[in-house]
Amino acid sequence: MTTEKSHAVSPKAENEDSVSFHAETVSKNEGHDMQLTESSFGHHESPEWRAAEKRIVRKLDTTLLPIVWVLYMFNYLDRNNIAHVSQSIHIPYLQARLDKLEEDTGLVGNEFNVAVSILNVGYMLAQLPSNMILTRVRPSIYLPACVVVWSCVSAATAGVTSFSGLMAVRFFLGIAFFMLSAWYTRKELALRTAVLYSGLVLATAFSGLIAAGIFAGLSDKAGLHGWQWLFILEGAGSVLAALFAFVLLPDFPESETGSGRWLFSDNERHLARQRIALDRVSLPKTERTVWHGLALAVQDIRTWIFMIILCSNYTAYGFNNFFPTIVSSMYLGSRTIMLVLTAPLYLCGAIVSFLVAYSSDRFNERGYHISVLMFVAIIGFIISAATLNNAARYTASFLYCSGAFAANAAVYSWAALSLNETPEKRACATAIINLLSQLGNIWSPYFFPTSDGPRYVMAMLLMMAFSALSIAASMLMKVLLKKENKKLLAQGEQMEHEVRLYTT
Repeated sequence: MTTEKSHAVSPKAENEDSVSFHAETVSKNEGHDMQLTESSFGHHESPEWRAAEKRIVRKLDTTLLPIVWVLYMFNYLDRNNIAHVSQSIHIPYLQARLDKLEEDTGLVGNEFNVAVSILNVGYMLAQLPSNMILTRVRPSIYLPACVVVWSCVSAATAGVTSFSGLMAVRFFLGIAFFMLSAWYTRKELALRTAVLYSGLVLATAFSGLIAAGIFAGLSDKAGLHGWQWLFILEGAGSVLAALFAFVLLPDFPESETGSGRWLFSDNERHLARQRIALDRVSLPKTERTVWHGLALAVQDIRTWIFMIILCSNYTAYGFNNFFPTIVSSMYLGSRTIMLVLTAPLYLCGAIVSFLVAYSSDRFNERGYHISVLMFVAIIGFIISAATLNNAARYTASFLYCSGAFAANAAVYSWAALSLNETPEKRACATAIINLLSQLGNIWSPYFFPTSDGPRYVMAMLLMMAFSALSIAASMLMKVLLKKENKKLLAQGEQMEHEVRLYTT
């Protein structure tokens, strides 16, 4: 939401608003109440406040953001490695495999597709419990602990010898992943969301390079196949990152635990909490129970439209788990070369995500940005389905990869900004959106039956259709938010105070 003044604000009214706001901002999480007043940094528009705010953001950007980025990157490395250990290489009159997972575990038919999609069932089941846990425990302990759990489970994949064993490991891995993912939906700024999301994109890029190196250098070493070494080494790297996270992650702004005890002064923690409250100061007061927040989220049509947008986007990049298959069907070289060729596309996607995030923040706009990106993805899907020319298909993959990935970061930040009436509503709404949007990750693996290679026309057409649905839903959301902004401006005129408008 953005702030606009619909009428000049008198000094008296402005002072009364400030006093009312600061009187309500009280911390009760450290065993005693700490009344927060203006005396520390002045009014929220004063130079002192702005300078202190910049210091806080700078500290967060150099501590919290990097460690969370690393954890998120390892999250997706562990999740994406299955895409590289078992993918069809479609060569005329010949089929081979990138490694031996399917042979070693006895997978037949679409059982690999089921193993990919079952992870997202774990996501869905864990979303709401994870949000509840986050309100009761310290993030500096909870998140690294989740990292350790998922790393151990991911590494355990190296020991599976059957389809049922692989299903069990991937299912519980999905639960561990979504516990961590729940943390990131709280980010409100598009640029920082893009920074976090770049961890996913870059992990996808590097996963191919890492897999190529491991398959080339460690296959059959110590009696283990390359795909087993891949799960073990990436799981070990995640555990190492978790050890640093225990030390570097701060807890909530009002807390002196975690790295916050040495990262922020008392006044800075107070101001950090005030910034969160100030973000909602112009919104109408309402009941603050979790159940009321759930009711608000369910009754708000915007929750369901955002769910449709995100579910459509997830479906549109269903190519991700099967991208090594798509590239290998172009027969551009050896297995190692084909894995390496997956990296440039995702690096391009990360760059596009940053550029789009900067632009959407600068122009305070989301709907058109998302729609343009998904239209670019549609062009890529059309080209890929229409030709067998390898150069054209590889070029098209840059279009749909960059478009689909960059759009997701914009959707995350847009939803957080638009469903922010109360913390409880935002928590419940984002849980609903994330939970149901995982359907896109569950059904998209079935778009890629081996028999459809090398063009995968059905998959390309379906992903194109869901991209179009994302565009339509984004435009509908933009229209609804513009109508809400008109109502807010009218209310501001009547009450003679500044109002916060929705980002459209």
